[in-house]
Amino acid sequence: MKMKEIKELTDAEIDHQQEELLKEKFKLRIQAKTGQLEKPSRIRHIRKDIARIKTEKTARTKAAKQQ
Repeated sequence: MKMKEIKELTDAEIDHQQEELLKEKFKLRIQAKTGQLEKPSRIRHIRKDIARIKTEKTARTKAAKQQ
């Protein structure tokens, strides 16, 4: 997910997306521990997407406080 796509989402959609990514990250971590993970790079992509979402949430919070 690119930052441009994240900026177009509403606050509720961002929260939902973050929740889904955290669930997927957990499942991938379990698969990695049991040796069933097919794409180890997927964990890295999930982590980066979560970080992008958190960055956008922080930016929106700061913008709301300044207004």
